[in-house]
Amino acid sequence: MPDIAVVNALAARLREAEASRATIAPVRGEIATDDLATAYAVQQANVDRRVANGERIVGRKIGLTSLAVQTQLGVDQPDFGALFASMARGDGEPIPLPQLIQPKVEAEIALVLERDLTHEQHTFADIVRATACALAAIEIVDSRIRNWDIRFVDTVADNASSARFVVGSRPVPLAQLDLAGCAMELSRDGEVFSRGNGAACLGNPLNAAVWLADRMVQLGTPLRAGDVVLTGALGPMVAVKAPGAYTAQIEGLGSVRATFSA
Repeated sequence: MPDIAVVNALAARLREAEASRATIAPVRGEIATDDLATAYAVQQANVDRRVANGERIVGRKIGLTSLAVQTQLGVDQPDFGALFASMARGDGEPIPLPQLIQPKVEAEIALVLERDLTHEQHTFADIVRATACALAAIEIVDSRIRNWDIRFVDTVADNASSARFVVGSRPVPLAQLDLAGCAMELSRDGEVFSRGNGAACLGNPLNAAVWLADRMVQLGTPLRAGDVVLTGALGPMVAVKAPGAYTAQIEGLGSVRATFSA
């Protein structure tokens, strides 16, 4: 059972870091590296506070879907965080850099659900049946942990390092996509900084979606119709150092832009 005093203290520290845009030391100094229950309790404490303050959950993001990154952090599973309406930005809408701390961008495939996912164990078919469409997406991650010095419990407690997200405006049915084979390029001013494909996300983005759907049912908060699911990065993250527009081009889904302003 998580220590409530520790949970509340770490949650407050992360909230203050985000509000002041000043990083903090890793929380793993106060949470054992394998204590996922406490790390997720810290995340949930801040999710509950945001909801109590009037914010609206609009979906979930899946992180650590790269096997290489899982190996680096010494884990054998992804993680997840909550997406709020306040995090959403439109394609090309300015995102002020001063509101962020140490942002990075990654290209992803977003799923928009039209049916609830409430089974204890889901299949690809369940996810396909429940999905209205897929969209190209860029997630802006932004660790509140100093210098991105993170391990699994650090990013879990920090709402999976979530910050902002942008989805494209071209919805595509799954039947028209090769989710595993689709190629991705993430560029700025014509220079490509990251390449990948759907297989980089746990072999197929639907593998990530199945994992999340099962996990959310276990926690009593199943994915619902209307939710956005960011399924995970299709290639390496790219650090954002200056204002400018980053464009993700995903085969079959078109493009989406995250535009950072001064």
